[in-house]
Amino acid sequence: MSFAFALFRAADAPTFLRRVLVFDAVTSGAMGLLLIAAADALGPLLNLPVALLRGVGLSFIPFVALVAFAATRNPASRPLALTVAILNAVWVVLSLGLLVSGLVAPNLLGTIFIAAQAGFVGLLAQLQIVGARHLAAA
Repeated sequence: MSFAFALFRAADAPTFLRRVLVFDAVTSGAMGLLLIAAADALGPLLNLPVALLRGVGLSFIPFVALVAFAATRNPASRPLALTVAILNAVWVVLSLGLLVSGLVAPNLLGTIFIAAQAGFVGLLAQLQIVGARHLAAA
């Protein structure tokens, strides 16, 4: 049993993968709601465009639906899990790319916000890949 499996206390690959996907859906949904509802307050705090924050929050709606759908498949779907992991990896690249692009000029808190969420999403992608690999081996 790997550290990741111990982290989510799942004895089998399908349960582990579903838990990671549910965790992703819940945290992405919460972040999406935060960005939609609090964009006006977060924009000046992070020195990021309010429209960007709200647009990102709105873009989470179909993503959360996909992740929730993937989490409810029985048996667990390796292709769906890998699709979610790839989308998460793309998100990480785009987030870090935004920081170096010069298209926005976040303050220190905004930079930390973007980098921290990218790191968190990257971790989720890694866990989803671990789950999908273990699923294939099961």
